[in-house]
Amino acid sequence: MKPDKNIRILISGGGTGGHIFPAVSIADEIKRRNPEAEILFVGALGRMEMERVPEAGYKIVGLPISGFQRKLTMKNIKVIFDIVRSLNRSKKIIRDFKPHVAIGVGGYASGPVIRTAGKKGIPVLLQEQNNYAGVTNKLLAGFASKICVAYPGMEKFFPDGRIVETGNPVRNLQFSDDKRREGKKHFGLRDDLPVILVIGGSLGARTVNEAILRHLPAFLAENVQVIWQTGKLYIKEMEKRSGKPSELIRIQPFISDMELAYNAADLVISRAGAISISELCLAGKPALLIPSPNVAEDHQTKNAMALVNLNAAVMLKDSEAEKELGSCALGLLQDKEKCLQLSKNILELAKPKASEAIVDEVYKLINQAE
Repeated sequence: MKPDKNIRILISGGGTGGHIFPAVSIADEIKRRNPEAEILFVGALGRMEMERVPEAGYKIVGLPISGFQRKLTMKNIKVIFDIVRSLNRSKKIIRDFKPHVAIGVGGYASGPVIRTAGKKGIPVLLQEQNNYAGVTNKLLAGFASKICVAYPGMEKFFPDGRIVETGNPVRNLQFSDDKRREGKKHFGLRDDLPVILVIGGSLGARTVNEAILRHLPAFLAENVQVIWQTGKLYIKEMEKRSGKPSELIRIQPFISDMELAYNAADLVISRAGAISISELCLAGKPALLIPSPNVAEDHQTKNAMALVNLNAAVMLKDSEAEKELGSCALGLLQDKEKCLQLSKNILELAKPKASEAIVDEVYKLINQAE
């Protein structure tokens, strides 16, 4: 099948921005090559993909599915029933849509639909963002023809012959002096004062928010401006506890235009999720990483240390953040030479063509299936 022919691509997964943004980036690249391509997303009802995907201009259908509770609880009985319902719904989705390829980006929503597609002989491509594979992708690996990964050494999780190292697809981000000025204007910030961008993940992070709250007075005393993404779960609490708003602080539940936020920033404080790190590499910004301890195999610390060992970022343990974040962040802002070195080194790790590489693999699967 030639790229200019009509194709139907099903993309499934979600739960967090770390799954959703790569999925949208892949879809955008497919549409760039073939505006007539039909793309259908499948997500989990009630999760953020049901809002973010339509905002990006794509159709999505939801499955009544959630993850298992780690402890013994009656709620897991409902999860089992929901999985059965989701498998039945997936059969209908695939029967009606007839995709040429099914793409799974991780998150439990991808489980039923990718499993169903694989059993029906539809070519499956998985995209794994982290250096420690997620549970869903590990379970689905047997159905996959190709598995696109961001880190070397992933054969410990997946069949070696199916792995392609592409890097992580991220949002299309552009950086320039004009964009920097536009970013500061967009957020209503002064051009002559430094800016810290705080992103605790798409859903927010309690530790990061508490640490920022504690050290806001120190930032204000040094005339440092802060763009603070709290996550929607924490926005009302953080607004209330931060007291009288300052003209130097911009508190938002979620930042839709990350391109302008990255451009405006002189320093980024972030969790160490795979997609956040991939975007930071493209941005070339000095980064202070606070890995979440609440992830499988502590993979965010592994993500962060991969940069720290190359002098491409600074890491602060989650347990140390509330006490030390202020002095660490202000110390970095004042050390211009260190910031320049961090920017140079992290920029060298960027893989801006990841989406293109993944879509190349999608088209190979389509052509092989003809």
